[in-house]
Amino acid sequence: MTLRCLIVDDEPPAIRIVEKYLIHFPFLTHEGSYTDPFQALEYMQEQPIELLFLDINMPGLTGLQLMQSLRRPPLVIFTTAYPDYALQGFELQAVDYLLKPFSLERFTQAVLRARELAALQAGSTLPSEEAYLNIRVDRQLHRIPMSELCYLQAYGDYVKVITPRKTYLTKARLSKLAEELPAARFLQIHRSYVVALDRIRYLEGNSVCVGEEVLPVAAAYREELRRRVG
Repeated sequence: MTLRCLIVDDEPPAIRIVEKYLIHFPFLTHEGSYTDPFQALEYMQEQPIELLFLDINMPGLTGLQLMQSLRRPPLVIFTTAYPDYALQGFELQAVDYLLKPFSLERFTQAVLRARELAALQAGSTLPSEEAYLNIRVDRQLHRIPMSELCYLQAYGDYVKVITPRKTYLTKARLSKLAEELPAARFLQIHRSYVVALDRIRYLEGNSVCVGEEVLPVAAAYREELRRRVG
């Protein structure tokens, strides 16, 4: 699942930080950045987006007012230096409220939560084909049931697709295959690994056991992983 996103903040340095963080998430497509909230509002009235990174205290039109002006607001992650608006933000059903300055790890939590919510919203309309991961191996098309997947591992120009019975090696990018996985059931834990949450046996320190394999967990994903597996 790919999410088209927009950044709205009247401070260019704050925009640059979010843009830098976005590089870590291949499932996010950056559609643009605006320092003028009115221009951003005009854009969103014409071009649909799924995720909005939105400052609150902006001249002329606050982030809260901008969100209320949209007939069908997207998922919103507020990014602000003011904690006073948190309650209002959550009353508008914001995904998260990031208080500046925020770390990549905290940003990751918010983004993964947005991806999970987007997947749940789309769940009732997902076609039956999405119950399978389609990959090519030696010019043959393989349809692997999502329920059989243990984890995916980046392997140079290839990706290893691991199931209990077999390991497939397909020429692809991990980020591309990850887009086809339901976010409610799968989670990226490292730049080289995406795991099936129901295949996790235990967490220990900076690693996770999936089946018989112990895989590394990057710091940016650790807290979200712990939240998801309880």
